[in-house]
Amino acid sequence: FIIFVMISVTVFPTNLLFCNTIFALSSGHGRCGVAVVRVSGPASATALRSMAGLTRSLPPPRTALLRSITEPQSKEVLDRGLVLWFPAPHSFTGEDSVEFHIHGGPAVITAVLQALGSMPGMRPAEAGEFTRRAFQAEKLGLTEVEGLGDLIHAETEAQRRQALRQMSGDLGRLYQDWSHKLKRCLAHVEAFIDFSEDELIEDGVLTQVDKSVCDLQADIERHLKDERRGERLRSGVQVVIAGATNAGKSSLLNTICQRPAAIVSPIAGTTRDVVETALDIGGFPVLLTDTAGLRDSPDLVEREGVRRARERVEQADLTLVVVDCAHLPSDAQEAAAFLLAHLKSILPETGMIPPYLSLSDSQLSLKAFQTQRVCGLPPVCLISCHTNEGLQDFVTVLHNSVKTLCGDPLSGAPTLTQARHRAHLQQCVTALAQYQQYRDTDLALAAEGVRLALTSLGRITGRVGPEEILDIIFKDFCIGK
Repeated sequence: FIIFVMISVTVFPTNLLFCNTIFALSSGHGRCGVAVVRVSGPASATALRSMAGLTRSLPPPRTALLRSITEPQSKEVLDRGLVLWFPAPHSFTGEDSVEFHIHGGPAVITAVLQALGSMPGMRPAEAGEFTRRAFQAEKLGLTEVEGLGDLIHAETEAQRRQALRQMSGDLGRLYQDWSHKLKRCLAHVEAFIDFSEDELIEDGVLTQVDKSVCDLQADIERHLKDERRGERLRSGVQVVIAGATNAGKSSLLNTICQRPAAIVSPIAGTTRDVVETALDIGGFPVLLTDTAGLRDSPDLVEREGVRRARERVEQADLTLVVVDCAHLPSDAQEAAAFLLAHLKSILPETGMIPPYLSLSDSQLSLKAFQTQRVCGLPPVCLISCHTNEGLQDFVTVLHNSVKTLCGDPLSGAPTLTQARHRAHLQQCVTALAQYQQYRDTDLALAAEGVRLALTSLGRITGRVGPEEILDIIFKDFCIGK
């Protein structure tokens, strides 16, 4: 989406709206039973009449009609299918729209698209243009558009729920509510600057603005302190398998994936690059990464693999540290001390990445160690990649950890899902701090802080204009009667 922003006015290119009629295959490419071709624009009714053989009135809105689909010039029958008519403004784009439900063979689809392209004023749609027209016609807000895009690309159940909630407008309504409060604050401050000397402004106006700005800043800061749950759910939880060479990291990856995703051999240093695979763990998206064994090596290629492994550990949302049980001391306390030292050698110095210890080729005698609580030691899972012993318990622990990192997309307030939302909200908080900084010394600069905050929110929702500020001024104040 191309958005031109000037101060607080969002301007959209108008040459894209109501100029051409666009068409495209909306049901995805490839052979299928039914394909949907969508048409939107002023020539939609003409296309429907020409290709469905309708000489009189159009069919009732949103009612499927079985017709022969013909070529407009030669009247050759291309297919037989359903046609639906969506008159403006009651359509997805807000324009006159038509849908052709035809058979999904490549030849049929190509013939229908070519027939539409041969008609005057018709052109193929650009990527996302139907949704762009819906946004420009105010059928969808910008956050709803992003939710629609996420819904189309959702691969797990949790991603679908989060995207559907955003597309339904929950996040957009939250930001619109904040925008409305900021508009009111800005209107009151500007009215005070312009008309306070004439004693036309009520007492206590700025006190109300101070409270509103303070409350709103606190609300946005709480919204930002979400530990990136929504963004993590949208893009996938980064889970990295790390450990020494020949600890069983690649074996664990293959066991979890249920396929030979990584090469496994008894030779130390077999894995020298990053191996990634996308998984669905209990409805949550996970990007599981196998890395090179961490050790000092004279080999240049292996050293690069170790560097990349440490880099991925620093970027991880969750780290699985794999240790071969054969290297553990038999005494539980000594084993705990060994594992703590091993963790310090693998994890970043910040210690902010939550680790899990996975003891490969577990022995039954070590199960007592699993339940023993040792200070500073993260949860320990005992796994055998040969017999799959302990695998189900490990997957359950992994699922619970991923669920905690992502949260429940349907509970509580809607969460941030886009990095750009976070950036604009941080700018909004900074701008509100400017209001508080200059409130008692320079009210014009303080008002500019509110205006900048409103602009930052407008860049998320896609809509903010000065006429809305004027509406509030004239509504809330009796200026000049």
